[in-house]
Amino acid sequence: MSGGFDQSALKARLTAAREGRGVNTLLTAVRAGRAEAVPGLLKGLDPVGRKEALAELKALRTEVRGWGWSRWNEQVPIQKALRVAGAGCHTGAAAAAAWIGGRDLVDWGRSTSHLVLDVLADRDPAWLGDVAQRLAERPAVAENEYHLVRELVGRSGCAVPTTDGYVLGWTDALTGRQLLDDLRADPHTPILVPRVLDMAETPDRLTWSVGPEAPTHWPTALATLAAEGVLDRASLVDGCVARLLRGGRPRDLRFPLALLQLLDPTAGERRGRTADWMGMAADAPSPVAAYAQEVLAGLADGGGLSVPELAEMSGQVLFRTEKKLVRAQLTLLTKELRKDPGAAAELLPVVAEAFGHADTGIQERALKLVGRYLPEVDEQVREELAGVAAVLSPTHRQAAEELFGAADLADDLPYEETLPPVPEPRRVAGPAATVAELVEDLVTVSKGRVDAPPEEFERALDGLVHHAHRHREELKAALAVAFADAWWAGEEGQAPDHFAHGTNGVAVVMAALLGRVRPSRIHDARVRERFPSSCVHGALDAVVDARLWEAAALIGTDRLPFLLAAPTWHTGAIEPSVLVERLRAYREAGVDPAPVDLAQALLRVRKADPSAAAAADAASALGTRAGERLADWLRADASLAPGLRFLARERDTKGGTARLADRIVLRFRERRTVREEFPPVFRWLGGTDTEAHERCYHWGGERRNWPGVVPDDRETLASWLLPVLAGGVEWDERGASWGMTALAEADGPPGAATHLALAFALGCRHPEDRLNAVDTLLVLAARDDLDPGRLGETLAGLVVDGTVKTNRLADAARTAAATGAYGTTWSVLAPLLPALLTAEKPARGLGELLAVAADCVERCGTSREVPGLDATAERRGSSQLVVQAARLRKALRAASPEPSTGAGQDTTQAVENDH
Repeated sequence: MSGGFDQSALKARLTAAREGRGVNTLLTAVRAGRAEAVPGLLKGLDPVGRKEALAELKALRTEVRGWGWSRWNEQVPIQKALRVAGAGCHTGAAAAAAWIGGRDLVDWGRSTSHLVLDVLADRDPAWLGDVAQRLAERPAVAENEYHLVRELVGRSGCAVPTTDGYVLGWTDALTGRQLLDDLRADPHTPILVPRVLDMAETPDRLTWSVGPEAPTHWPTALATLAAEGVLDRASLVDGCVARLLRGGRPRDLRFPLALLQLLDPTAGERRGRTADWMGMAADAPSPVAAYAQEVLAGLADGGGLSVPELAEMSGQVLFRTEKKLVRAQLTLLTKELRKDPGAAAELLPVVAEAFGHADTGIQERALKLVGRYLPEVDEQVREELAGVAAVLSPTHRQAAEELFGAADLADDLPYEETLPPVPEPRRVAGPAATVAELVEDLVTVSKGRVDAPPEEFERALDGLVHHAHRHREELKAALAVAFADAWWAGEEGQAPDHFAHGTNGVAVVMAALLGRVRPSRIHDARVRERFPSSCVHGALDAVVDARLWEAAALIGTDRLPFLLAAPTWHTGAIEPSVLVERLRAYREAGVDPAPVDLAQALLRVRKADPSAAAAADAASALGTRAGERLADWLRADASLAPGLRFLARERDTKGGTARLADRIVLRFRERRTVREEFPPVFRWLGGTDTEAHERCYHWGGERRNWPGVVPDDRETLASWLLPVLAGGVEWDERGASWGMTALAEADGPPGAATHLALAFALGCRHPEDRLNAVDTLLVLAARDDLDPGRLGETLAGLVVDGTVKTNRLADAARTAAATGAYGTTWSVLAPLLPALLTAEKPARGLGELLAVAADCVERCGTSREVPGLDATAERRGSSQLVVQAARLRKALRAASPEPSTGAGQDTTQAVENDH
C-alpha cells in the first residue's frame, strides 16, 4: 500500500539487529575466554550470522596468535573459546577439521572436546565422518584428541581410522588394569592390533617393561584374545615376523618379539619361515637373533634344517660380535658334526669364520672343533682352513702350526702400525653468488636454527650480510616471499616481540632486515653485558647471539659491508692473510669494524698458519687501530685456556658422590687484552686469577657453533667440552662426544684438558660416543699430538675411583686396536694397567682389558714391565682375569729383547716415536 507501513522490511531489520547483537555477544564471550558459553550462543545464530561471526573469529585468531609469552594466561582461554566457536561456524568439513586441529588452538589443560562435539551435534553423519578422517590424518591431533575423533567416528558410523596418530591415541587410552577386558569389549581391536605391527615405531604403552603376569602386559592380553578367537592368530604371527624382519631399535622390537614368543609358532609355522629366521639370526638385534637362533636350532635337531642351510646360517651368526650367540652357534655345529661327520667338508670352512672373532676363547674353541674333524676333509678343504688360520691371534699360533703345519700357514709379515691420514683443513665456500641461491641457503639453515652445521650457518649469515649491503631491495622482496609463513613474519611495521627469548639463529637477522623486530629489542640485547655465573656454555651461546644481534642492528647499512669473522677453513679458523685483506677493504671504504665481528675474527685467526708472521707485519702497515690489534694478537703466544684441576671423587654431605661435572675446577687466568679491548660478551675469556667450579646444566644436545668461537686453541675447547662429556659418562646422555672431531682437528698443543676430555669420551656410556673418541685418539696419534702416558694415567685414576667403567674402556680399546693401531693402543694401556692390577680389589671387567692388551702385544711385539701382572697371573683359578693376565705376561716375555739390551726395557716408546 502506498505510504503504508512495510511490515516485512521492519521484520528484516529486527532480525538483522538480533543477529548483530548475537554475533557481538558471541565475540564478547570468546574475547573473555568463556568457552563454556559458546555452544548456547551459537544456537541463536543462523547460517548468515555464523558466516559473519566466522570472519571476526579469524581476525581475532590472527591477533591472538601474535601475542607474546607475557600474555599466555590471557591467550589460552581465548584460544579455547575460538576453537569451539570456529568449529560451530564452519560449514565445510575440510575447513572445520583444519580449524579444530590448528596448532595454535591445541587444548592446554582442560579439554574442550565435549564443547566441540556439542556445537557439531546437528551435523550430517557423513559430514562428521569426513571431519573425523581428516583429523585422524593429523598425527598430533589424532593422538592428543583421540577421544574427540573416536566420538565423531561413533556418531558418523564411518570406517575406523588406522593412521599412526589414531593408533597411538587408542593405545594411550587403554591405560587401566582391565586391559584384557577393555580390548575384548572394543569392536575396533581386531582392526587396530594388526595396524600396531605395521608401525615404524611401537607405541610406548606396548614397550613397558612389565612381566607377563601383569594385567597391563599387552602381549599377554593379545595372545589370550588370539586363543579365544577374538584376534586371528595366523595374522598376528605373520605380523610379528614381518615386524621383526624389518628391524629397528630394540625398544620397538620388544613387543612383537614378546607376542611371538607367547603365540608360540607351531612346528609347521617354524618350518615354513626358515628364511625369515635365518635373516633375523644374521642381522637383528641380539634378543631377536637369539630367539631366531633357538628356533633354527630346534629345526636342526628335528632334521628340518639341511646342511647347506645350517652352513649359510652359521656363516652369518659367526660373523656377529656377540659372544653368547657365537658360542651357541658353535655348540649347534658341534652337535651336527657329531651326528654327521660327513658334513665336515661343508661345515668346517664355516667354523673357521670364528678364527677372526675378537675373543680368543672363541678362537680356541673353533680351532679345537676344526682339529677334531679335520681328518674328515680332503686336502683342498684342509688348505683352505690353513689359509684362514692366519687370522688367529698369535697366542694360538703354536696350536695352529701343530694342526696344519708351519709351512702351510701364511708367512708372518713385519708389524706395521696403521693410523688414519692426518685430516687436511677444507676451505669454506664463499657467500652465495645470487640472491636466489642465498634464499635457498637461508631456508635450509632456518630449519636447524642456530644448531645448523657451522659451515652452512656461517655461509648463510655471511651471504645475508653481503647481499643486504649490495642488493637490499631485491633480497627483501625474495625473503618476504620465501618466509611469508614464518613464525616471525607479519606486516612491516607490526613487530610483535617474537625474539624476547633469543635470536633463533639467522631468523633475527632476516626479521630485522624486513622490519619485523622491535628496535628496542635489538638495542637492549646489544647493550646487555653478559658474564657467566658458573657455566661457560651459557657464555658461548651469548657470543653466538651477540654476533647475530649486531648483524640485526647493522644489516643493510654501510656500517656492515661484509663479515670479518666469516671463516675460511671448515674448523672455523680464518687465514691471517685473508683477515688482513678484509681489514684493508674496510679501511678503503672508510668503515670501522663492528666490535663483536672484529673480536670474533681475532679469536678465529689461525696463529699456527705459516703466513702468520708476514700477516702481522702487513696488519701493522694498514695504519688502523684494527690492524694494530690484529698484529698484536698474531704476535702474542698466550693461550686462553683456563688452568684445570680435577677433584678426587668424594662423598657429599648426603652420603652420595658429587656430580662428575662438579669435580671440574677451572682457573680463569687474566688476559688484559681481552678484558680491556674486547666487547663485554667476550671478557669472561680474559678471566681473573680465580677458580670456579664448572657447574653446567646444558643437558645433551649438539651445539655445533661452540668450537668455532676459538678454533685456534685446542685446550680451551677441551675445557668447554668437559662438562658435556661428563654427562655422557655419568648419565644416559647420547651424543655427548659430538665435539671430539673438532677437538682432534683444532690447532694448539694438547694438554691436561685435552687428555681428560679424551678419557671421558672413551668412557662414555653409548658405543657411538666411544667410537667418536676412538677416532679422536687415532687422529691425535697421527698428528703426533697424543701423550699416551698422560692419557693412560688419567684413565687409570678414572677407572680406580669408579668414574669410568672398565668394560666401556675395553670396548673402546678393542675398537682402536682393530683398526691396526695395536702399538698406539698398547702405549695407552701400558701406563693404565699397573694401577688396576695393584688395586686392593680388581676392577670388574679387568679381564677384558687385559685381553685387549695381550692381543696388542702379541701383534705389535712391544715389551714393557707391568707392575702387578705377575701376581695376578699366578693366582689360582681359571677366571678371565687370571687367564688373560697369564696370556699378557707370556706375550710380553716373548717380545722382550735379548738380555744384553737390559731386562724389562720399555720398547713402547719406539712405537710412540713412530707416530
